[in-house]
Amino acid sequence: MLFSTVDTLMLGRVGPVDLAALAVGSAAYITIFVGLMGVVLAVGPMVGRQFGARDLPAAGRHLVQAQWLALLACVPGCAVLLWPEPFVWLARLDPALADKVAAYTRPLAIALPFALLTTAFRGFANAVSRPKAVMALQLGGLALKVPLNALLVFGWGPLPAMGVAGCAWATTLVMALQAACAQALLRRDPFYRPFSVPHLWDTRPDWKALAAQLRLGLPMGGSILVEVTGFTFMAFFIARLGATAVAGHQIAVNLVAMMFMMALALGTAGQTLVAQHIGAGQWGHARAVGRHALLLCAALAAVLGGLVAGARAPVVALYTDNAEAAAAALPLLVWIWFFHLGDAVQTVSASVLRAHHVATLPMVIYVLALWGVGIGGGYWLAFGPPGLGAVGFWSAATAGLLTAATLLVALQVWVERQEAPPPVTSAG
Repeated sequence: MLFSTVDTLMLGRVGPVDLAALAVGSAAYITIFVGLMGVVLAVGPMVGRQFGARDLPAAGRHLVQAQWLALLACVPGCAVLLWPEPFVWLARLDPALADKVAAYTRPLAIALPFALLTTAFRGFANAVSRPKAVMALQLGGLALKVPLNALLVFGWGPLPAMGVAGCAWATTLVMALQAACAQALLRRDPFYRPFSVPHLWDTRPDWKALAAQLRLGLPMGGSILVEVTGFTFMAFFIARLGATAVAGHQIAVNLVAMMFMMALALGTAGQTLVAQHIGAGQWGHARAVGRHALLLCAALAAVLGGLVAGARAPVVALYTDNAEAAAAALPLLVWIWFFHLGDAVQTVSASVLRAHHVATLPMVIYVLALWGVGIGGGYWLAFGPPGLGAVGFWSAATAGLLTAATLLVALQVWVERQEAPPPVTSAG
């Protein structure tokens, strides 16, 4: 997420046009990447259960098949990034802005396979309680991303300034290095030896194993895709209002996405521990961890949302010194408190449900709440009789997130009651 923040901060100094191209281009990339990422991340709940049951070689085999799934899934994704015309048409961009969007998405077609391979490692490492390895990779990548970004965006000496395209090439180089480091870590870290992870090139796709992963991964990916497109499609529609409006939206969406990382971290931790407890047959512990993750996330989200909502003016000033872009962003952040609370709660609840291998019904909830209430309601508020513009999308998105959070929490409580065996009572 900090990769996107670095891009936004630097392009905020370049100008509204490059920032608008980033908003549309990154929305296109995130739509593709996150949908495919959700499918690949099905490795997490499956490996978590095997780790809890101490079947380590089976967990290692799942990782390799997840890597094959990542490579197969990236083929259609790369094609769309190379030819981003559907997204350009949806946003109704002028030719100059469309060219900048294509200059951003095409290098990311090279980055996508590396990003999905790293995602498979991330899901595996988190599932076996090794999140520090993922954190080290991400922080190392960020340390490289910042100077590369500055060099390619602004230029230096004979190297010309590339603007928004420089952000994409910097990300591609970092993603390739991260994927290589993840593979090296699997081979050299003694922790991973008991998993007997074979080399990818020494194996073939196991279609039965891939089908099992897809049964969980497709609804997981569908849920995440609906969740993400609930926001990325906002960027496409808001782009119709002009470069300044979409630049303000990019600032606001990057800020709430940064805040979302806390909820995502707690959701990942909750999913990992719940899956491990289920694999070990510890149903009571699984239910307690799921509830505690939910309560902790709700409390933290309420505090963080209130702080950022109260300080929104100086926060926006960190992103841009362009008065028009700042003025477009500030009205959107009025909704940030309730927006973030709903976003955080639905994320943790959905993550816990995935540990229970419940993913299809949450996807239906997301379609109704985020597409129906969020996008449908937002489009009507923005372009219909109310004519609220970007504020209409943000108010509807807030309502959609709160609806999804309420329904997912109710589903989580029901699933935990259904799956947990009744307590054993002693006779006497």
